[in-house]
Amino acid sequence: MAHTYWNSLWFMPMVVVAAPAFCADYLTVAQAQALIFDQTAVFSERPTLLSADAKDQIKDVSGVRQRQDQQPIWKVEKDGQFLGWFMVDDVVGKHEYITYAVGISPQGEVLGLEVLSYRETHGGQVREASWRQQFHGKTLNDPFKLDEDVTNISGATLSCRNLLDGVKRLLVIHQLFLSQSALS
Repeated sequence: MAHTYWNSLWFMPMVVVAAPAFCADYLTVAQAQALIFDQTAVFSERPTLLSADAKDQIKDVSGVRQRQDQQPIWKVEKDGQFLGWFMVDDVVGKHEYITYAVGISPQGEVLGLEVLSYRETHGGQVREASWRQQFHGKTLNDPFKLDEDVTNISGATLSCRNLLDGVKRLLVIHQLFLSQSALS
């Protein structure tokens, strides 16, 4: 009888070890592109491989480490006119990645921010349009300080701070590597 009891409990360690996971995909890359830029814009993918020196430069200027060696970037044009750049990036919220997209004008101004995937169990308010709208028009001349020029969301401080740092890092990538290459 005791043997049967223990045989029925073999799955218990899996129940205890398995942590609840949460992931919500909200937008595809194409949907985010259409929201930030005109739906009729043409997106030319320009994946950028970043050397160790380039990653060091990004960290020196932005104060934020560039984790990935390759940065997904699209050049955006409409009717032969250069509209800017579209970038997809990941930052860590509290424990999990947040995938987001940013549109940047040729002059280095944020045109829009969209959250593509949010994997945390808390802090999903960073998806709200009113919060994301605070990034519109930001440049590297802005302080990029939480609660100074972008409001914090209670319960989502790490998500807010890391998205703020991520957008700043993407603006630095634009400044260092894309601002002169728009015409090529």
